[in-house]
Amino acid sequence: MRKPHFVFDFDSTFIRLEALDVLCEMIHGSRQPQRLIDIQHLTQLGMEGKLSLKESLLKRIELLEAHRDHLPLLIDRLRQEVTASVKRNRRFFQEYSEQVYVISNGFSEIITPIVAEFGIRPERVMANTFRFDNQGAIVGFDERNPLCDNKGKAIRLQMEQLQGEVVVIGDGYTDYEMREAGAATRFYAFSENVARPVVMAKADHIAPSLDEILFDLQFKASVSYPKNRIKVLLLENVHPDAVAILQSEGYTVEVLSKALDEETLCQKIANVSILGIRSKTQVTERVLQHARKLMAIGTFCIGTNQVNLLECSRRGIAVFNAPYSNTRSVVELALGSIIMLLRGVTDKNKQLHQGLWDKSAAGSCEIRGKKLGIVGYGNIGSQLSVVAEALGMEVYFYDLTDKLALGNARKCISLQQLLACADVVSLHVDGRKENHHLIDAQALNTMKSGAILLNLSRGHVVDVDALARVLQSGKLKGAAVDVFPEEPHANGDPFESPLMGLHNTILTPHIGGSTEEAQCDIGHFVAQKLMNYVNTGSTMGSVNLPEIQLPELHQAHRIMHIHENVRGILAQINTILAESDNNILGQYLKTNEEIGYVITDIDNVHNDTLERRLKNIPNTIKYRVLY
Repeated sequence: MRKPHFVFDFDSTFIRLEALDVLCEMIHGSRQPQRLIDIQHLTQLGMEGKLSLKESLLKRIELLEAHRDHLPLLIDRLRQEVTASVKRNRRFFQEYSEQVYVISNGFSEIITPIVAEFGIRPERVMANTFRFDNQGAIVGFDERNPLCDNKGKAIRLQMEQLQGEVVVIGDGYTDYEMREAGAATRFYAFSENVARPVVMAKADHIAPSLDEILFDLQFKASVSYPKNRIKVLLLENVHPDAVAILQSEGYTVEVLSKALDEETLCQKIANVSILGIRSKTQVTERVLQHARKLMAIGTFCIGTNQVNLLECSRRGIAVFNAPYSNTRSVVELALGSIIMLLRGVTDKNKQLHQGLWDKSAAGSCEIRGKKLGIVGYGNIGSQLSVVAEALGMEVYFYDLTDKLALGNARKCISLQQLLACADVVSLHVDGRKENHHLIDAQALNTMKSGAILLNLSRGHVVDVDALARVLQSGKLKGAAVDVFPEEPHANGDPFESPLMGLHNTILTPHIGGSTEEAQCDIGHFVAQKLMNYVNTGSTMGSVNLPEIQLPELHQAHRIMHIHENVRGILAQINTILAESDNNILGQYLKTNEEIGYVITDIDNVHNDTLERRLKNIPNTIKYRVLY
């Protein structure tokens, strides 16, 4: 079967920019910004067919005032501006060099050196040529070349008399004209760099990347699945940096500012490959039953209790979180709350706003020398321990697991021992069911009279009705609560709690980790983990799948196989690969109690038969391949 001919536009397709725009910027820079604006406007008019091509070129060259000596510098600059998906698919250009052409209303002196590095020969470059005066100044172009006239690309391509299917890839109206004139059989509007609505409306297909085109034509691309087809759904105001990172990778990203209820999420998730949430969205078994394409979930927070991890594991869906990124922010809020409560700042602030001056030291204490009891000595609890001790507090902690005490912190053998001795109790446990009402009426009564309670962990950890009663009775001096059993789904929604309006009580809307620094760090951390998993198969940092750290893939096919942890899977995989004449370049296996994860790099061409056999191994959960 004859392979199609591929005809690529150059400016804004093969490279990200318009070459003459870059040349103008290099020559005139910030000294004459209006000149660049005028050239860009002329370029746009020509691309949209609103100005004759010859007129557009003449006016741009006149404005440029360029010289032959500028061209080497321009070529070096444009080498850095080759389109991302073109660079990824260098192997395609080299393998199909007999079928690849470049056509442009630009100039061969610029184009040929750049495309030659991809194996495209000079005779396959159809472009204009400059005219120079005796001093080397660029004064015009060869006006006999049809490429400087309207519909010139169609005329020039017809002169090649290409037989069979001819696929044109470009971003401008002049590229579509080749299809309109019958010189091409198919036109892809290339939108990776520039999206021109007037061009996309005329196209046979819209292509956000070269990967999409090769996938559509069933050619082997640099990736096994076009990144623009990977749909990402981000909920609950995930940080803009995370959005930008995932978009820059080429994924199709949808962003919603609020959490979704189960029914709505079931409807939205059918074609989603990556789901990003924070603490309010509940990923239930029913939601996962509707997630036909879901590969990974990112919880842009510390906890993962809002996700059914067991069901995710059963379906081979990797879950990632940010266990460290907001630790400092939570610690600072805890310390700030302790200081304000011990000094009675909340009451004095309220009185002063009401016009009452009360400069009394009664009941106002330093934190130095006070006993801080930390319940949960994980990332946040242990860092709070260190910082609080540096401020002069005596630190006690209680944790179900055996943890190394930092500094001079002392471990309590029971929760009751800690509650009975601490002046300040700060909760930093996770949201597991066993922690429901960990601090109930009995626990509150065990606390010292005049003590302070902080909950910056999970809302259901404290019985808030019981807490309200002890605060009203005066047994506790105060409380700071950042999390609640029931929280609004979105900013601006109504909020109710029995703690509202109580004396010396600080209520904050779940903002322990809501600092610009923490949210930015979380956005970067989780987005990178999701990208690494999708792009390389790395599961480092996954809370539910076996963790594998992988080297970068070089000239190989990477096969990822997630399966139930039973005997004999690896042997079956290797038997199938051997029977398919594949040489294993690297293999990585990791298991946990329920799941096995095998990654195999092979050197042979991946094929559909091999894929079918690997998918049909008994106990297979999920199978994926990367080029």
